Amino acid sequence: MELHRGRLIDHLHFRVKDLEASKRFYKAVLAVLGVPFQESPDHLGSDELWIDAGETPTRVHLAFQTPDRAMVDRFYEAAMAAGGKDNGKPGERDYHPGYYACFVFDPDGNNIEAVNHGPATRSAPSVVLQG
Repeated sequence: MELHRGRLIDHLHFRVKDLEASKRFYKAVLAVLGVPFQESPDHLGSDELWIDAGETPTRVHLAFQTPDRAMVDRFYEAAMAAGGKDNGKPGERDYHPGYYACFVFDPDGNNIEAVNHGPATRSAPSVVLQG
């Protein structure tokens, strides 16, 4: 079995108050990104992201990369339709030339971003862990 992981972050663990609301939200936005996920009654996982229920929800900023601006737009629409709240409609930001992003709050108030950095070439799509 091969496991693919990112290059910097091993994993992110979110604790949420309403797991079913978060499952609806993250399944919708991950579908737009074309990223598979696994779920059970007590969690939702996708690559480096792990979500389960707890009494105290996390408060973090998480940015998902997209291959183009159109996916940022679709991400925003899916997030809003799945219970997200607007924190910045899709558009260019002045962080660097070509930075195009949207920001939404997930059901627990985490600031979730979808971003396209403009033309770029990846050195590798993911890291393969041999097991």
